[in-house]
Amino acid sequence: MRNFHFAGRSTVHAQNAMVATSHPEAALAAIDVMRAGGTAADAAVAACALLGVIEPQSTGIGGDCFALIQPRGEGKIVAYNGSGRAPMAAKAEWYLERKIHSVPLTSAHAVSIPGAIDAWDTILRDHGKMGLDTLLQPAIKAAEEGYVVAPRIAFDWKNQFEKLKNGTNTERYLLPHGKPAIAGDVIHQPELGKTLRAIAKNGRDAFYTGEIAADMVETLRGIGGLHTLEDFAAHSTETTSPIGTMYKGHDVWQCPPNGPGITMLVMLNILSRFDLTKFPALSVERFHLEAEAARIAYMMREQHIADPQHVHVDVAGILAKEFADEHIKNIRMDRLLDLPNVAPPMNPSTVYITVVDKDRNVCSFINSIAHSFGSAIVSNKTGILMQNRAGGFRIQPGHPNCIAPGKRPLHTIIPSLATKNGRAVMPFGVMGGQYQPVGQTHVLTNILDYGCDVQEAIDMPRGLHYEGVYQLEDSVPAEIVEGLKKIGHKTTSVVGPLGGGQAIWIDWDKGTLTGGSDPRKDGCALGY
Repeated sequence: MRNFHFAGRSTVHAQNAMVATSHPEAALAAIDVMRAGGTAADAAVAACALLGVIEPQSTGIGGDCFALIQPRGEGKIVAYNGSGRAPMAAKAEWYLERKIHSVPLTSAHAVSIPGAIDAWDTILRDHGKMGLDTLLQPAIKAAEEGYVVAPRIAFDWKNQFEKLKNGTNTERYLLPHGKPAIAGDVIHQPELGKTLRAIAKNGRDAFYTGEIAADMVETLRGIGGLHTLEDFAAHSTETTSPIGTMYKGHDVWQCPPNGPGITMLVMLNILSRFDLTKFPALSVERFHLEAEAARIAYMMREQHIADPQHVHVDVAGILAKEFADEHIKNIRMDRLLDLPNVAPPMNPSTVYITVVDKDRNVCSFINSIAHSFGSAIVSNKTGILMQNRAGGFRIQPGHPNCIAPGKRPLHTIIPSLATKNGRAVMPFGVMGGQYQPVGQTHVLTNILDYGCDVQEAIDMPRGLHYEGVYQLEDSVPAEIVEGLKKIGHKTTSVVGPLGGGQAIWIDWDKGTLTGGSDPRKDGCALGY
């Protein structure tokens, strides 16, 4: 089947447990937790907390979290929605009266209540053996004793220098010596370490009430925010059931809205009607079909997906065969569909963690502060970098995703899980803001249609059709770029890599685990 070769890294193999993250230190922390008797959920939280210190552009305790967990790899799959809500004073009319027609991404208005800490606490209560007191220790150590900056993180730091220069408290906390950190620099964040210590000692309430919450509220209100202590104290995580579709004999699961995982499921429903194996993995036809499926799915997302606690989202109708059929009949191989451009803001920074433990508990886990370095607002005394996830709202009364009091914005982060006959076969995810549904589709079809192993599937060249332009990585062959142009695609070369992925394949017959991790990031898969 395969007619390509990548001289990338090897797959990682193990019998007991496996993790893949975007930083080796985080992968090692997860392995240490599991060797000490912790579960997949314990390992994911420890790794994520550490990443919130050592990969500050992507994640942190000022962000949000989603997860899919399947006990023993064959139990009921549980979906966790740890996304934050808008302040109760955030009414569309308030913004429109002040001539604010979209949420400024580095303003206090872009900061929704951070949901990560409560999500971690909820997940550990349901699936963990350890507590935040133990699991935050690697993060505390990194913040207080220092950590070494990795190359990809330094790349992002340099790219965001102007943003950090103009942020709130960012120069003090995130620009050591007034310059972006470079690879090999040692960074200390004692204030963040102190905050993590308080959470380790007093649990999630230390974050959502008391001094830490008061400092976040004071910081945000000081620059025009509408947040209150009551907004923080009222936050809770939603535990729910996943949504899914079938592709090539596998069930593929996502968290339901306000998560955007349904976007990926719609892409799979469309692509399932085409035999991708008729075309090479690296071909004009394959890239064209992926782009058309993405354009349809993203258009659906922008029109229909929002917080179901505030508006009706017809998940069953969107995932129905008829919804895909309506669009499939118009797809042509020699030209593009006539569709409106969809252009929500790009936000390419997230961490995705996949873990399988010795009991085959499966954890697909994602945590993000939205855009790179989030809102560029650091809380005055606590060292907490705040997300800008509320930038995902519209200020457009009548639109499903219009900002409203206590509402959760349309998200971008999506953990995924593929099962077969009820058993987990691959917890996986692809980071990278708006790219995620396309990235997950690309990786999954690389495996199920083109016979790739998890590492080859992640390594494969990528593209994202966005804002009317097909953004292609430099590794996409020139003849494919030219072929796409001939059928009407506007193309451009992306400056940085598209996203970053992690995956673990479970072989139940052999009793083994195979891990892959994206070379576009600093991380790795580790197993024992």
